[in-house]
Amino acid sequence: MSMTIDIEIFGPARYSPPRSWAREETVGVSKQQAAENREAIVAAADGLFRERGVDAVGLVELMGAAGLTRGGFYNHFASKDALVEAVLTKAMADGFGNLDGAITASQARGSDPLAERIDWYLSPEHRADIEHGCPNTGFAGDARRLDPAARERYAKGLAANLDRFTQIVQAPGLDEGERRAQAIALFSEMAGALLLSRAVADADPALADEILDSARTDLRSRTGTA
Repeated sequence: MSMTIDIEIFGPARYSPPRSWAREETVGVSKQQAAENREAIVAAADGLFRERGVDAVGLVELMGAAGLTRGGFYNHFASKDALVEAVLTKAMADGFGNLDGAITASQARGSDPLAERIDWYLSPEHRADIEHGCPNTGFAGDARRLDPAARERYAKGLAANLDRFTQIVQAPGLDEGERRAQAIALFSEMAGALLLSRAVADADPALADEILDSARTDLRSRTGTA
């Protein structure tokens, strides 16, 4: 039974759970606890989706990771698509907060925000921290397979991230459009290097490190932050 449920609710088809399931976690649950349960589901899904991919995560596994029974899912989300959209919304917001905080901290220290961003982004630590790292790369493999609303959420998040990234690219002599084009090129190289490094990290750690080191050196040189 659980196998069928996982496939139906976590695949393209929609599934309406029995009413008894919907009652399972509503009795005696306060609004605060319900909100905390929803946050737990989103947090668990965020980590699992990034690590394994959206399609590879089933309902029973997800709710177990959240510390809840499977019936509670339907009190918070009508479908997996709705959950994915909620996960992307939170992941992008968290990513923006982290980037804004890093920029502010760099400026307070008198450091170059772009140089520090390149170093952090192309670090072994970021490569290993898929769950809490950049959501643009964390969900890149799934983005094109998501439903239209989730794809739009991902695209808007990427666009907003590029807007922020453009602000820390110092390019004397370039107008705003040229500076944005340079920022997109730089971020695309960073994201591509990170994805490739993650792809081979287990099979060939030396190559994975070489990819990060080469991209980091190139970007630092091109941006005058070496």
